[in-house]
Amino acid sequence: MIRIFNHYVSRMGIVLLLMELLILHAAAALTTLLWTGAAHQPLQLTFSAFAFALVNVFCMSTLGMYLQQEREDMRATLARIAPAFVLGFALLSALMHVLPAIHFGRAGGMAFVLGGAGVVLTRLLLFKSPSAGMMTERLIVVGDGALALECLELAASPGRPCRFDVVGCVPVPGEASCVPAAKRLPPGESLLSLARRHGATELVVSVGDRRSGAYPVRELLDCALGGVRVTDAAHFFEREASQIRLDSLQPSYLIFGGGFDQSFLRAAVKRTFDLAASAAICLVTLPVMLAAALCIVLEDGGPVIFRQERVGKDGRRFQVLKFRSMGPDAERDGQPRWATAQDPRVTRVGYWLRKLRIDELPQMINVFRGEMSFVGPRPERAYFVEQLGRAIAYYDVRHSIKPGITGLAQVRYQYGASVDDAVRKLQYDLYYVKNNSLFLDLLILIDTVRVVLSGKGAR
Repeated sequence: MIRIFNHYVSRMGIVLLLMELLILHAAAALTTLLWTGAAHQPLQLTFSAFAFALVNVFCMSTLGMYLQQEREDMRATLARIAPAFVLGFALLSALMHVLPAIHFGRAGGMAFVLGGAGVVLTRLLLFKSPSAGMMTERLIVVGDGALALECLELAASPGRPCRFDVVGCVPVPGEASCVPAAKRLPPGESLLSLARRHGATELVVSVGDRRSGAYPVRELLDCALGGVRVTDAAHFFEREASQIRLDSLQPSYLIFGGGFDQSFLRAAVKRTFDLAASAAICLVTLPVMLAAALCIVLEDGGPVIFRQERVGKDGRRFQVLKFRSMGPDAERDGQPRWATAQDPRVTRVGYWLRKLRIDELPQMINVFRGEMSFVGPRPERAYFVEQLGRAIAYYDVRHSIKPGITGLAQVRYQYGASVDDAVRKLQYDLYYVKNNSLFLDLLILIDTVRVVLSGKGAR
């Protein structure tokens, strides 16, 4: 894994991204040069080819072609390339009307054909060749309790940014074993010699009680000095799952673990990004919003905009704005309720507004007012905040920054409708609060487009 602006990305993802950018750039430049003979305009040729590569990589990202679980399925790759390039063609056509410097002549179609072939060949070489195994990391888990079992499940789960081959777990005296016997390593050998014998490059320490004499402090130090990376389980989850796990979280990890950038520069960059992204989306979706408002009025004649009190930064309350997707008397008894799957309160128009996330668009006004950011934790109702704050440790940490229209929890987890869901989403929110950056905001924005196009997570 490679850390970029506090966010971890996989080495394989970086390699794939750079290779496909180069291949798509070369395909556009070569076909344009051969078909139009534009050698006398090198700057325009380079700029057009770069735009072609960047737009198509963005479109492939929004259709999930850089998701880990799709990387070895070539049928899925072939099925997504066509719609990704169709979307790329539409965006490039729009850009050519705005930026006349982008020009392909008659070579555009051939550039898509050559670029698509290059993408397929690149993925075949990376994911099907014997060298793909070089990206696999071998690790050993120190401990065999409940947390060790969760580390094993995370390492083995599909869709991880990094491939792992878990050698096994080293039992620690005094810890209740939860790991299958087949995954427990026999005692008697030092951690360093065990790691070297199995070719492990990392030790993940999942021991809960570190004050007992059984905690192998000296052996872990020998491993660190011997070139074997030693990682705490909390850091392992943060790195590999973009979560800060509550079940293994110590206050010292939040205090001394870095991150939590609240500097003036970060605030200025984030505010600029909020305004630019919101203004651009308002312009693009204005016809959609007008159509949505008309459909709401035609269905039941009720109000178009729904206002509801939510909790924002530092616990301040504000009125969030959304297109109304439920009937006017959705909470006639005055009792707040979680939204559920197939919620009967949702209108026919509201179902599609929620499915396509169109109901969230009026929140751009909240962003312009400064009450929300474009990216951040989801703003929750005060009634639920009081409940969740009493039930979940560190819940109020999410209120240290502005809430967002979209966020890491929204694109990584399903719609929250219970306390358990709130716990799982809080783990993503804590990660975002700790590691937020413009880079992470851009990645979440791309993931948001993917989620909207797929219709996942809506209720």
